[in-house]
Amino acid sequence: MPASFDYDAELRLHNELFRAAAHIGSHDRVLDIGCGTGQSTREAARAAAAGSAVGVDISAPMLERARQLSNDEGLANITFQQADAQVHRFPSTRYDVCISRFGSMFFADPIAAFTNIGRALRPGARVVLLVWQERDRNEWANAIGQALGTASATPRGPNAFSLADPTVTEGILTSAGFTDVRFTDVNKPVYYGPDSATAFDAVLSLWESTNLLADLDTAAAEQARTRLRATLDAHHTDGGVYFDSRAWIVEARRSH
Repeated sequence: MPASFDYDAELRLHNELFRAAAHIGSHDRVLDIGCGTGQSTREAARAAAAGSAVGVDISAPMLERARQLSNDEGLANITFQQADAQVHRFPSTRYDVCISRFGSMFFADPIAAFTNIGRALRPGARVVLLVWQERDRNEWANAIGQALGTASATPRGPNAFSLADPTVTEGILTSAGFTDVRFTDVNKPVYYGPDSATAFDAVLSLWESTNLLADLDTAAAEQARTRLRATLDAHHTDGGVYFDSRAWIVEARRSH
């Protein structure tokens, strides 16, 4: 059973498009927000061979893994910081590019967060985000949520779909001092494992699943697990377990 969910494997097809959109230059100084275990930061560091990459996340265990993987690859131009990007005092006007692969949707005050991030960027610097579209366009959220008995409605407050509405997101970025905001539709499946048994263990390793099942009585929890296994069986293909998804690549520039 996996110790944690493999987000890098889940997002492999998304990551290829995100990396291309980020278009990191060899001398760029890159800031990666919500970097997790650092795949996107490591890719940025490799592209910015004469520059640097800094990954920021609030999870100490993920950052520990990120540092280990970076050391294993011998990357000398990469660092990681445990910090809340909404309030952390970044160096002023230091970075040429800010990237975030599904790490920018959970700010309590997104305008304040992106304003703070903007201060760390030089005038004209690019920001490239990958965010989920609406929940009802993401089969992974609906199918697994229904199997586990969660409501299909998007929760209030910071959540995975808080930047789904282009009008809302453009308003946030504009208010935070960004311009030239544009959205590119991404329609790629997410990968949950080579077979339904592995996918089952992976989904149950997520804290959301653990917390939900803990709130159920024994019979209801077993019924939820049975529904989940059936859902994953139904999405098993020759290439593994996949669910449809929709996301946005959001690009903008810091105002001069």
